[in-house]
Amino acid sequence: MHSLKSFAMFTACIVFTFFISTVSANYLVINEPHLQTQWQNNAVNVVTWQKGVLDGIHGFDVEMARLSQNGLILVARNVPANQKVLNLYMQDVPPGNDYFLIFINSTHGVMHATSPRFEILAPNASPSSENKSASPVAGIPTVTVSGGPNPTAQFATTFPAISSGLRLQVPGLHSVSTLLTFLGLLVGAAWTLSLAS
Repeated sequence: MHSLKSFAMFTACIVFTFFISTVSANYLVINEPHLQTQWQNNAVNVVTWQKGVLDGIHGFDVEMARLSQNGLILVARNVPANQKVLNLYMQDVPPGNDYFLIFINSTHGVMHATSPRFEILAPNASPSSENKSASPVAGIPTVTVSGGPNPTAQFATTFPAISSGLRLQVPGLHSVSTLLTFLGLLVGAAWTLSLAS
């Protein structure tokens, strides 16, 4: 009976270790624009975000949408997640107070984050001081977004492919993992047979 309890405890530890090793905390939060932010037309506005360290998100696509209209404005593709800042130049984007940003991997449709609702002002309007967007960041690419949603438009900017997003290919690793799995199976079978006798 004692060996059966130790076997059950060992099995529980193995299962727990497996689940711990496969867990990833997806933590991606859009800080700017925040609720009540007012972006200026014909000016540079800033998008900022925070992300988890080991979340597996190397890059994403930025899209902009409105609550009152159908369609998306495709802003930028393959944005490096570690950059944490993106400058957006709004050029003749229709004004409205119901815009929000979407951070998504459009290749397989995984949405990472959405921003709170914010406002884009008319071209000649000035934001109130407490609702103004953050200042543009030097050394960070600026993406120009023009017009409203257009179903035939491509992304305004496409960043280079993100090499860190590729799975590392090590020759022979597949055969090593298969060998270790088979070895674990043999050890488990031998242990089970020794407990039974």
